[in-house]
Amino acid sequence: MTDYPIADYDDAYANGAHIAGAADYPPRWAAKAEAFRHQLSKAGRARLDLGYGSAPRNQLDLFMPESAPKGLAVFVHGGYWKAFDKSNWSHLAAGPLAHGFAVAMPSYTLCPENSISGIAREIAAAVSFAAQEIAGPIRLTGHSAGGQLVTRMISGAPLLSDDVLSRIAGVTSISGVHDLRPLMQTEMNDALKIDAAEAQTESPVLLAPLAPIPVTAWVGASERPEFVRQNRALYEMWRGFATPMHMYEDAGKHHFDVIDGLSDPDHPLCRAFVGLD
Repeated sequence: MTDYPIADYDDAYANGAHIAGAADYPPRWAAKAEAFRHQLSKAGRARLDLGYGSAPRNQLDLFMPESAPKGLAVFVHGGYWKAFDKSNWSHLAAGPLAHGFAVAMPSYTLCPENSISGIAREIAAAVSFAAQEIAGPIRLTGHSAGGQLVTRMISGAPLLSDDVLSRIAGVTSISGVHDLRPLMQTEMNDALKIDAAEAQTESPVLLAPLAPIPVTAWVGASERPEFVRQNRALYEMWRGFATPMHMYEDAGKHHFDVIDGLSDPDHPLCRAFVGLD
C-alpha cells in the first residue's frame, strides 16, 4: 500500500515492482500482437505503418472489421510517455473489431525526445488522420499514459478541429495518469521533464472538458493505490461538469492485465469502450 502523504513517489508509481512475473508481460504482448497483425494482414484487413506526420514514429496501424466499419476506435498505448510503440498492442483491437469498428493504433515520439504536450499534439494528428480514413463516430481509449492522452483530447486548450471533436462519441481512460504533478517528484521526470506550467496545461483533472462526451474511468482494483486515486480523481473532478461520467474498479486486476478485456468483445471493458454498457 501507498502511505499518504507520499514519502516515496518512485515506489508509488512503480508498477512492475509490485506485479508477479512483470518481466514476462512485454514479450507476451509483443508475441500476441505480432500474431494478430499476421492474421489480419493475411485476411487483407490490416493497413500497417500509415504516416500521420513527419517524425519517424508518426505512424499508425489501421485494422478493419469484416464489413463496412460503423465507426473508428483508437487505442493509445502507455509506458509513461517514454516506452513502447504500437507493435505491442495489436491484439487488443480484436474486441472493437468484432463490434464493427475500425481500430487505429498510433505510435508517437517518446520522451525525452518529445514532451508530454508534444505527444498530445501528435496523438491529435493521429486521431485526425484516422478520422479522415474512417467515417462515423469516434471512440478513444488509452492505457496509463494513454489515458492521460485520450482525456487530454477532449479537455483544455483544443487540439482537435471542431469537426473531429464533434464526432467523438466516448472516451475510456484505463488506469490513466490524469494529474501530472506527482510525477514531477519521481526520478522518471529526468526523462519526462514535466514542469509546473506543463502539469497545469496537460493534466486533465485540472482542465475543463470541451464537450459533454461520455467518459469511462476504468482501473484495476489491485493496482498501485496512486492509480486508483488518479482514476477516482478524474471521475470526481469531471462529474461536476455536464460530462457523463462512469467509474469502474475492476476486481483482481493490476496495471498489466487490466487492458486484457479490450480483446474480448463480451468483456465489460470492451463493451464500455464501444458504447454498449
